[in-house]
Amino acid sequence: MRAPAKLYLASSNAGKLREFRALARVFAPGVALELELLPGFESLPSFEEAAATFAENALGKVLHYSRLRDGLVFADDSGLVVPALGGAPGVHSARYAGAEASNERRIQKLLSALRGKTGVERAAHFVCAIALAEDGRAVAVVTGRADGKILEAPRGSGGFGYDPVFYFPALGKTFAEMAPEEKNLHSHRGQAFRKLLQLFA
Repeated sequence: MRAPAKLYLASSNAGKLREFRALARVFAPGVALELELLPGFESLPSFEEAAATFAENALGKVLHYSRLRDGLVFADDSGLVVPALGGAPGVHSARYAGAEASNERRIQKLLSALRGKTGVERAAHFVCAIALAEDGRAVAVVTGRADGKILEAPRGSGGFGYDPVFYFPALGKTFAEMAPEEKNLHSHRGQAFRKLLQLFA
């Protein structure tokens, strides 16, 4: 019997690890795969995500941390893109209203920026890039995308970040109105991770 492949997430975020484990159960139930947080992540030199694209940030992050720890290391970068705002919040999604701003503050800034815009001007998409590396060498970079539009007011109590204002027309709900299992099937992160898992099928 083949030993399970072990992937280390370059993060200290246990919630994000749980999400990736849930995605693995959905998209690769028969694959022998173990997902763990990168040991001692918080004590390692940090990586500044200063690139212009999600893929460059994810790849830079994973190359950095895979030089510091053995094994297969993966990392993601994701965010919301609104073409009518020149692509903002984009790679700055988490810092859109300031480094310490709450989700509510980021949403309010986004809604203010879109005030008066209608129809296709409110089109938006989530993007997720996931990179995998070992010993400072890239193994894979994959991306996923979910298309929708920004509502004028939040709806739903689930999810995080911009989920309450991101309306997904295919299901007629915001990401915050979906059960976690439902969101996993359609989200940008779910799509990207499904592609990564194909390497181990």
